[in-house]
Amino acid sequence: MAEGHDKRAETLQQLMDVGRNHSAVTVMFHSAVAAKQGLNATEEKTLDYLQRQGPLTAKDLAELTGLAPASVTGLLDRLEGKGFVRRVKHPTDKRRVLVELNQEKIAELAVFFEDWARDVVEACEEFSTEELRTVIRFLSVMSERQRAAAARLTG
Repeated sequence: MAEGHDKRAETLQQLMDVGRNHSAVTVMFHSAVAAKQGLNATEEKTLDYLQRQGPLTAKDLAELTGLAPASVTGLLDRLEGKGFVRRVKHPTDKRRVLVELNQEKIAELAVFFEDWARDVVEACEEFSTEELRTVIRFLSVMSERQRAAAARLTG
């Protein structure tokens, strides 16, 4: 039993080490992409949320990102000033405002992800479909845990 416990502890430590490395290179990659367009990594990832989710309210973005509402307001002010988003009236509730992407400006970012997307597809060839499903399940759980951790930090 102790040997099994030791193997699991060693594997969990390796997972933590690989996870930290993956996190670091992910932040650096997104920082590099963002810098190409005069953005920071938080701004670039917020644009990613808007691209995947469609127009959202500032409250929606605060919940998705785990950022404090005041931080989201400043973030949106910067993105609007740089021409990446615009605030529009909600179609059914005139008291609410939606944030939508400037599609032309977003298209300029897409080119930076094309090579990376090819690299991802190529790397996935090394794994079976079942292995990829396990990775998907793991990353989904970890994303939710990390979102909750960010929300706790921003209060």
